[in-house]
Amino acid sequence: MALPEIRVTKEEMRKRVAYFKDLKGFGDGLLDSDYPSAKRILYNAIGFQPPKGKGGKDVESPVGARAAMNSAIPISEGFNLGFCQAKPGQGPMMHNHDTNETFMPLTGTWRCSWEVDGKTEHFDVGQWDICSFPPGVQRRFENVTQNEPDQTHWLMFVIGGDAPEAEFSENSKSILKEAGLIKE
Repeated sequence: MALPEIRVTKEEMRKRVAYFKDLKGFGDGLLDSDYPSAKRILYNAIGFQPPKGKGGKDVESPVGARAAMNSAIPISEGFNLGFCQAKPGQGPMMHNHDTNETFMPLTGTWRCSWEVDGKTEHFDVGQWDICSFPPGVQRRFENVTQNEPDQTHWLMFVIGGDAPEAEFSENSKSILKEAGLIKE
């Protein structure tokens, strides 16, 4: 059996090209966006359509509402690709996804952490290294580049699914409530 073959015009294909210089970044739209150590800008390159409400009340798009609605290539073909720009010491709080999430630093050094049996484990990964988390693992990433406190660095992330969902850990939500960033 042969794979199906389609033809696309240059105009149709143009809708599937995202020039990096034209990507729009958003630093808001997630529960932890205003938390001091969670400041970052997320760029939605491919996919990340808003979730369809499968999860609970605290479930949201991994890139936040505004970025989810502003995908450079708004397709739903089984994966999503985006970028994070952050200074050292910055990254999201511990969270979970309903699908795989894979990280690849483009610049700097990034710590990929996860929770297991009440402890936090991590690997530090650098440019072109890859760390891939399975669905259901509480995880986070943080720019840990040394000696460049004001330099932002870039991380690429790929998340499986058509409209993936994210949810912050109970501990993260408690910290955000204590900081007055989540109202009960």
